[in-house]
Amino acid sequence: MAATRVTSRSAAHDSAAAPPAPLSIEDIAQRILIVRGRRVLLDTDLAAFYGVPTKAFNQQVRRNLARFPPDFMFPLNDAEYASLRSQFVTLKTGRGQHRKYTPLAFTEHGAIMAAAILNSLRATEVSVHVVRAFIELRNLVAGNKDIASKLKRLEGKVDSHDQAISGLIESVRHLLAPAEPAKRPIGFVIPQERKK
Repeated sequence: MAATRVTSRSAAHDSAAAPPAPLSIEDIAQRILIVRGRRVLLDTDLAAFYGVPTKAFNQQVRRNLARFPPDFMFPLNDAEYASLRSQFVTLKTGRGQHRKYTPLAFTEHGAIMAAAILNSLRATEVSVHVVRAFIELRNLVAGNKDIASKLKRLEGKVDSHDQAISGLIESVRHLLAPAEPAKRPIGFVIPQERKK
């Protein structure tokens, strides 16, 4: 199953974390992916949000694997990783420029747990924004489901109206069709048979 992005992303991934900068919920929401039917953040994104290098972030996670059950964190398989890599338009060339291992995907609960194991002030502050971003997307999806159900009901109404309209059109066609004139029989007709 391929990974899909909830919204588009323009920044390329680097293994080094970006310098700490104020984050908005929209910035975080742009990094959320849907993988295996779950909304997740990749380890590189979380490390950048929390202001630590990806390598150090993953070391902390691996030291505390007991805190990350499969519903909190899971590694992407090769097909999912290949799908993600194809979305990055500019990949660096050269040896040692790409990841050695497939990325880790963190669900909402896994992102909170990662902030807890990092034990830094920035991680604590950013984790609040991460949770709010997941909640915002959850509300957005719920709103879309409501719209989808209304659309389905409207489609049902339109289908029944279409059937009624096609029935009316057929009736009008029958009424507008010219009546076939009575055919004269060929040959000699006895006067008694004409009256019939």
